[in-house]
Amino acid sequence: MLTLGHFLETLSTYEQIGSEPAVSRVVMDSREAEPNSLFVAYKGANVDGHDFVAEAFTQGAIAALVERPISEEFATIDLRTAEPPAAPFSASAPVCLVVEDSITALQTSAKAWRARFPVEVIGITGSVGKTSTKELTHAVLANKYRTFKSPGNRNSILGLPLALFDLQESDEKAVLEMAMYTIGEIAALCDMTSPKVGVVTLVGAVHLERAGSMENIVKAKQELVEALPADGTAILNKDDALVMSMAEHTQANIFTYGLNNTADLWASHIRSKGLDGVRFTLHHKKESMVVQVPLLGRHSVHTSLRAAAVGLVEGMTWDEILHGLRNTAVQLRLVTVPGPKNSLIIDDTYNASPDSVLAALNLMHDLDGRSVAVLGDMLELGYLEEEGHRQVGRRAAEVAKLLVTVGQRARWIGEEAIASGLPKDKVVMVDDAVTAVATLEELIEENDTVLVKGSLGMRMDQIINAIGRYD
Repeated sequence: MLTLGHFLETLSTYEQIGSEPAVSRVVMDSREAEPNSLFVAYKGANVDGHDFVAEAFTQGAIAALVERPISEEFATIDLRTAEPPAAPFSASAPVCLVVEDSITALQTSAKAWRARFPVEVIGITGSVGKTSTKELTHAVLANKYRTFKSPGNRNSILGLPLALFDLQESDEKAVLEMAMYTIGEIAALCDMTSPKVGVVTLVGAVHLERAGSMENIVKAKQELVEALPADGTAILNKDDALVMSMAEHTQANIFTYGLNNTADLWASHIRSKGLDGVRFTLHHKKESMVVQVPLLGRHSVHTSLRAAAVGLVEGMTWDEILHGLRNTAVQLRLVTVPGPKNSLIIDDTYNASPDSVLAALNLMHDLDGRSVAVLGDMLELGYLEEEGHRQVGRRAAEVAKLLVTVGQRARWIGEEAIASGLPKDKVVMVDDAVTAVATLEELIEENDTVLVKGSLGMRMDQIINAIGRYD
């Protein structure tokens, strides 16, 4: 059981300070504070969590990690000094624990908590497909093992430490998503979590603006396989040369997957079943089997291969693996909702990169109805910004019957689609989501299939909220 004593022992030389009340959860958002929670005050670029300590205490938090004393109103223990506290700690009132750096203290405490348990960690990274792979891998492993997964998008150097405090002694496997903005962040996550299995999806131009180059993105993602032990396994995408280059940088065993028949696990005879999922044949060693998964899009084949690969590495039988793939109740980010005039809306508004938009366009191509693509700016593409948008435009010209672009960068999509043969009167370019809504209300026809996708910052979800016909 997680107690306040864990933080005191991890972050100081104090062996025991009075009683040790249980900590229900660790939060960084004061709005998520609850009775017996611990609040981490983090000073970000726009908001200083120290301004919300009192609010967290009002909502029931029993302690806060802070970088400075907050108020004489609150009991304070300065963990930066070896001096013992002036008075024994009392569990009856909230306390501020002063540390040099609240995030470092959070990460140190999370690492120590994870180290308490013999759970085997499966780390998942890549430019796209991390969350879907995490969810499906969890669904497969759960058929045999008590399996923990990092919740939601808690995949960063700030979010993943919070998730680790939910680990329990009974957990046998932990599937953790690992994201990065810069070099060194995945290495830090691996230091905290000690993964034994590492899965790399693919390398694309996501966060290129921050990373500076594709080479730096490879180096950053590669940190996962570099951290694996000699008796661990790196599960690598045989269809991505950049991912396969990582094989030279790990001491772990290599297990490959893909559509290439030289991979350890590969797929053939892929057939989209539209909204019923995708059907394909799996091959491993001398075995072949047909499987249909209830996931949308041909890109779901790679997701399934990753989850199956983890199952094989973890000693599962094919019956156990296939049961997880076929019967998953996973709800991924890409969902469908009914729209006006009996149209079908594909809601893929969480984020966007060239690879993920191309995959979504391929899915739309497999569905019935007139194809309408509503595509917003793809952010943080760096020097590949224009080419990334134009690449999407070329595919949109092949797939869409009507294209609506949202944002200044997305105009490159529209321009390239026209240059690639899509009639000019079938391309509408608007500046924002609000204008896109008005446009779609006029242009959507009976039984259309409408894909809505763009970077999170483009607020494409406003389009879904406006035209979606929810019950």
